[in-house]
Amino acid sequence: MSSDLRDQYSRPLRDLRISVTDRCNFRCPYCMPKEVFGADHAFLANPQLVNLDELRRIVRSFRELGVEKVRLTGGEPLLRPDLAQIVHMLKQDLGMPDVALTTNGWLLEKHAAALRDAGLDRINVSVDSLDETKAGIMNGLGFKVSRVLQGIDAAAALGLPIKINCVVQHGVNDDELLNLCDYFRERGHALRFIEFMDVGNTNHWTSDQVVPALAIIAQIHEQWPIEAVGPAYRGEVASRYRYRDSKGEIGIISSVTEPFCKDCHRARLSADGKLYTCLFATEGHDLLGQVRQGMNDAELTRVVSNIWQGRHDRYSDERADLLAKKVPRAKVEMSYIGG
Repeated sequence: MSSDLRDQYSRPLRDLRISVTDRCNFRCPYCMPKEVFGADHAFLANPQLVNLDELRRIVRSFRELGVEKVRLTGGEPLLRPDLAQIVHMLKQDLGMPDVALTTNGWLLEKHAAALRDAGLDRINVSVDSLDETKAGIMNGLGFKVSRVLQGIDAAAALGLPIKINCVVQHGVNDDELLNLCDYFRERGHALRFIEFMDVGNTNHWTSDQVVPALAIIAQIHEQWPIEAVGPAYRGEVASRYRYRDSKGEIGIISSVTEPFCKDCHRARLSADGKLYTCLFATEGHDLLGQVRQGMNDAELTRVVSNIWQGRHDRYSDERADLLAKKVPRAKVEMSYIGG
């Protein structure tokens, strides 16, 4: 595997996020607001999606260029019928060291065993509230968080490592941070708080809705003293803190107040096979189109290599200036390229 590929800021390519579908069974306002993604929304048709064999070819190129971690996202990845086959392909055919899944958890209990048997290494589950009413508001459709929690318990009972993702919004769920910490630290699951980000164009983001990482840390530290620990690997996006009473850890993903672009080594592949080099990108590179036009594997690897070498994204570092200057930027939606 190549280890010397670098972009314009000398960042390596190590992590690939793959959106396996642009569809989701939730309508979270910060991602897929239902007034935009309604019953008549035109999602990708099946022929437009990367199929299993095409995905194998594309990911093999990334593996040859040094990718060691794949995260399967969406939309909601558990809506993809062949998800377990995708996991098996990544682990067995391509020998990917680390394959993870990010899910809303609604279908997790049903599919956890098949995913474990296919070789899935770990799961991140989104839980923004433990209150049934508030959770229903935050998922946009009134779905009960109790079913998600049952799915987490089922997956954990099978031996799958679980992390919890929580998007924090001022005036929405920032009064629940301690409850979330208490619940998941008792169950041994690391909890990741994510600052509300201006991803896409439809989530009505404003800076006053952001709860800064330092405020989150201070609130938790007052209840349960915590201390910073180093990253588990280079390029880890979460700043990690452990409880001093040894009951687990939390993490903070602070893309807004403390950007981490300088060491970002993540690429993103959309469900229709376009390569995006930033979560806040405006356009992608159509790898699937080139594969379907007959491009061979060596050419495909060269294309991916050239795209990465030309990469100069650092939106989070530039956000303040762009917002102050009111620079228009039609960012791709998170539900299309994954988080």
